[in-house]
Amino acid sequence: MCVTAVESRPAGAIGTSSSPSHRPLGARVMAFVALTKPRIIELLLITTVPVMFLAEQGVPDLWLVFVTCLGGYLSAGGANALNMYIDRDIDALMDRTSQRPLVTGMVSPRECLVFGVGLAVASTLLFGLVVNWLSAWLALGALLFYVVVYTMILKRRTSQNIVWGGIAGCMPVLIGWSSVTNSLSWAPVILFLVMFFWTPPHYWPLSMKVKDDYARVGVPMLPVVASNKVVARQIVLYSWVMVAVSLLLQPLGYTGWFYTVVAFVTGGWWLWEAHGLQNRAKAEVTGGKLKEMRLFHWSITYVSLLFVAVAVDPFLR
Repeated sequence: MCVTAVESRPAGAIGTSSSPSHRPLGARVMAFVALTKPRIIELLLITTVPVMFLAEQGVPDLWLVFVTCLGGYLSAGGANALNMYIDRDIDALMDRTSQRPLVTGMVSPRECLVFGVGLAVASTLLFGLVVNWLSAWLALGALLFYVVVYTMILKRRTSQNIVWGGIAGCMPVLIGWSSVTNSLSWAPVILFLVMFFWTPPHYWPLSMKVKDDYARVGVPMLPVVASNKVVARQIVLYSWVMVAVSLLLQPLGYTGWFYTVVAFVTGGWWLWEAHGLQNRAKAEVTGGKLKEMRLFHWSITYVSLLFVAVAVDPFLR
C-alpha cells in the first residue's frame, strides 16, 4: 500500500547548531560509530561466528574469524549509515530516532553518504581479497538489499516491509558458512530461514510499542495499519514456522543432540511468550498491560542461545 508523504521539516531543523567540523573530536568519532548502529551489528555477528564453527565442525582459523567479523561490521555499518542518510527526514520526526547523528547535526548528510559508501567499498574488497569472493558478493548483496530494496522501496510503501526487508539481516548466516567453505549448503540455508521467520516476530512487538512514532511519519509498519489482535496472530504464525524450521538441522545430519535440545527448549519458551502476547491482544488490553516488549527482549536471548548451541554442538557429537 502507498502512504502519504512525510510532512516537510522546517529548513534548518536538522543540525541547526554549529557546523559538524567544529564539534569535539571525541564526540565526532562516537557519532560516526553511532552511524553504524553497533548494537544491531552485535546481533549480526552472533549469527555469523557460530556458523563458522558449524562449517568447520570445530574451531575455525581465528584470523579468518577476525577478518570475517571485521568485514561484516564494515558492510553492515555501511548499510546502516546509508539507511540513516536516506531516512534522515523521518528520523528527525520520530522520538526513538531524534538523537541520531544526522538529526543532531553531529554529522552532515554529505559526510554520512561518503562514510557509508566508503565502508561498503572497504568491506567488499576486504572480503574479496582476504576471505573469498563468494562472501564478498553475499555481503554486498545484503548491503544493497537493505539500502535499496528495504529502505528505499519497501519501508514507506508496505506493511510487509520487515518481512522481506529482513532478508538482508539473514545474510550473515550464509557469509559465515561461505567464509569457511567458499560454498553454500543446506545447513546455512536452514539457518537463513530461521532468521527470516524470526525477524517479523522479533520486530513487530517493538513496532507495537512505538507505532505512534511510525504513524506520525507515514511508515506503514504492520501495527500501524492492523489491530493488535491481527499483529499478534501473525507473530504466532511466524513463530511456529521458525521453531519448526530450527528443528530441521538434526534430522538432516548437521547437528546432534545438544543443539536439538536447546532449539526445542528455547523454541518452546518462545511459543509460550508469543501465545501469551496473542491472548493479551485478544483481551484488548492496552498500554503496558500488553507487555509486548517481553517477546522482543526474549527474541534476542533466543537467537543468542540458539546460535551458541550451533557453535557448541560440533564438540559434543
